[in-house]
Formats: sequence, C-alpha cells, structure tokens
Amino acid sequence: MTTHPLWTEEYWLPLMRLYTARPEGLKPVYSRGMVELALELHIPPQFLYKQMYRLRRPDTPRLARLCSRYAGNPKRLARDVGRLRRMSGLGSGGGFYDGVEVCETFEKDFRPIAGSPGLKPVMLIMALDLYFRLTPATMVEATPEVAQLARLMRVKAADVVAVLGLFQAVDPYLRRPRPEDSPLLAACRDVWQRYGNGDPESLAALAAQLRDYFA
Repeated sequence: MTTHPLWTEEYWLPLMRLYTARPEGLKPVYSRGMVELALELHIPPQFLYKQMYRLRRPDTPRLARLCSRYAGNPKRLARDVGRLRRMSGLGSGGGFYDGVEVCETFEKDFRPIAGSPGLKPVMLIMALDLYFRLTPATMVEATPEVAQLARLMRVKAADVVAVLGLFQAVDPYLRRPRPEDSPLLAACRDVWQRYGNGDPESLAALAAQLRDYFA
C-alpha cells in the first residue's frame, strides 16, 4: 500500500469529515474541499483521493473500527476534527512535521501569483488548455470560450485574454514580443515548460478535472 511521508492516522478524521459532507461520498480529486485539505496537510490531493476511496470500504480492521466509531455521529467527528486542528503545528510545518522537511510542490499551483493576486497558476493551466483550442485571432474577449472560462474562474475576460497573449509570447512557434514587465510572464513561462510541449490530451484531461476546483 503506497503511503505518503506526511500522512498520519490522525488525518483520517478531517478526510472522513470531508467524505461525509453533503453530498456524502467520494469527492472529486480537485474539488475545492479536497484541495483545501491537501494544502492544509501538505499532501497532494491525488493521494487524499485514494485514501478517501478506502473509506467507502475500509480495508483494514483499524480503519473499519475508526469508521464504526464515527458512523452516525457527525458531532463527535466535528469535535475531534476541531481538536486536531487546534493542535500546534497542523498545516503550518511545526508539530506534526518535526523532523520532516516540507517541500512545497503542488501547493504553488493554488496560491496567488506575486503581482497578480487575482490569478493562480492553476488558472494558467486552464488557460493553456484553451490556448491550444483557439487560434491567435480568436483569443479575444468576444470569443465564447474565452468568456466561459472567465466566468468559470470568476475573473474578467480581459484577464484570460492577457494570459493567452503571454502564452503567444512564450510559444516558440509564434515568437511574439515578450512584455518583460508583466508579473505573469514568469508564471506563464513555467506553465508552458511543464505542459506546453507535452501531450495535449493529457493537458485537456487535467483541465477537465480542475474545473471541479472552480465549481
């Protein structure tokens, strides 16, 4: 069974509470609640998703006992989760993480970009997927797909257009002028290096999953 170096048995409690939140059941890997818990614990949402899947059918006696303890008792679960969160160090790099180096990876995608607090790298990933579906001439506010993505991410269509323009600047096939003073340029370049030269179908699949984060 694959484990994560930061996972502890106590983390079943907040994961269980998320699982029992309405609508009860397995939550999408990039749902808002799953991502927020992942950021709190510094554990990737993909791993939490796999752990949550185990809550459907507990596969160890210990997990079965834990599920039985809280079954039909949401107040007890809420109380114990609250106690856990009040413990020193939860989600902050201390206490639970003594002796373990916390190296942020996926967290950066869900944190505001310096100089552009209304945007996050995860939004740039969504915009890059759209970039490969459009032509430069259609990367304008009036294009329905641009407007739809802006509404989904709760930003202005002009913000999406600006990001698409920066992708044109880092696209080696277009070689458009690069506005070096843009605070988004480095972030767009990073997202392009990670996904721009890869399989567009893989990017599309990721973007489809990420839509749950904005729902």
